[in-house]
Amino acid sequence: MLKMELDRTDRRILEVLQQNGRITNAELANRVALSPSPCLRRLHQLEESGVIKRYVALLDPWRVGLGLHAFVTVSLEKRGAAHAESFRRAVEGWPEVLDCYAMTGEMDYLLRVMVTDLEHFSRFVMDRLLKHEAVTDVKSSFVLREIKHTTALPLNHLDAE
Repeated sequence: MLKMELDRTDRRILEVLQQNGRITNAELANRVALSPSPCLRRLHQLEESGVIKRYVALLDPWRVGLGLHAFVTVSLEKRGAAHAESFRRAVEGWPEVLDCYAMTGEMDYLLRVMVTDLEHFSRFVMDRLLKHEAVTDVKSSFVLREIKHTTALPLNHLDAE
C-alpha cells in the first residue's frame, strides 16, 4: 500500500472531517480556505486514493445498551496456519468483537469486546471463544472508566515532511 503525499490543505481537510464527517462541502471549503470546487476535487481524490476509507456514525455504547467493555487476550494452539485462519474467520463473525489484533508477546491476539452485561460476556466467552478448537488460553480485563477514546488519527507528524 503506497503512502499518498498530503499537503497542508489535504491534512487540514482530513482533520476537519475527522471531527465532523457530515460537514457540507461549502463549510469544509470555508474551514480550509478553499473555494468549493477545488475542495470537492481534493476530497474525491482523498476518497479514491483510499486515504478516506469510509464514513460512519459513531454510536454511544451506553445509549444502545452496551454497558460492559472488555479487553481479552487470546492464545492459540501452535498447530499451523489453519488454526490461526480458522480463529480469524470466527472472530469476523462475532459481533461482540469490535477490534482484533494479532500481537507480539505472551498472547497471540487482543480483542476489544462490548456486550450488554457480565452475563452476556460470560456467554460469549464460554459458548464462543473457549469452544473454538484453536483457543488454549483467555484472559480478560474490564474497563472501569474511559479516560480517552478517539477515532481521529494524529496527523501532526506529516507537518515535518
